[in-house]
Amino acid sequence: MTSTFTIAIDGPAGAGKGTLARRLADHYRLNLLDTGLTYRAVAHALLRIGLPLDNVSAAETAARQVDLAKLDRSVLSAHAVGEAASKVAVIPSVRRILVEKQREFAKAPPGAVLDGRDIGTVVCPDADIKLYVTASAEVRAERRLAEIESIGGTANFNEILADILRRDERDMGRADSPLKPAADAHLLDTSEMAIEAAFLAAKAIIDDVLAKRNKA
Repeated sequence: MTSTFTIAIDGPAGAGKGTLARRLADHYRLNLLDTGLTYRAVAHALLRIGLPLDNVSAAETAARQVDLAKLDRSVLSAHAVGEAASKVAVIPSVRRILVEKQREFAKAPPGAVLDGRDIGTVVCPDADIKLYVTASAEVRAERRLAEIESIGGTANFNEILADILRRDERDMGRADSPLKPAADAHLLDTSEMAIEAAFLAAKAIIDDVLAKRNKA
């Protein structure tokens, strides 16, 4: 592994990029950041004190106070927080504050795996590897339903699908840093892939880049 090495993983909700990012960070011994948690942290702060999600100054203050070392996934993974986060994420000034924090994280040795919506296009446009992980909306809804049921919850497939399509529209349609593949990203469609197959496909791409770099 070179001095610092950055793997950027982008894609829509439920495509499997978070699980893939964790596997890759563990395999290559890199730092890991789920950038979506930074937006969730801002949303959670606003929800906790009862302020509207479009209160720009409060959202900016919350963004500045986000500590990347203290992102609690168990708290921030709540569905309501995720919904709120996609609304906070459309505020350009909040994105700028969080992007700077994310870039600083990526610079720390030995490097990092970052997953989100705009890593390869905005946060780390010079990343060594860019992956765009996607899957059909129906498959992503099925995965979310299975996830909810696995912990004893109940949910409606059609409602989950509608929610995913709404989030896709928000993420892809926003004016500032919309979700889209970087021009030089490797596309990975996991619709018919188990996580192990997705991991091996991504690992093959990364190992090829590393092998070429070591020969140079």
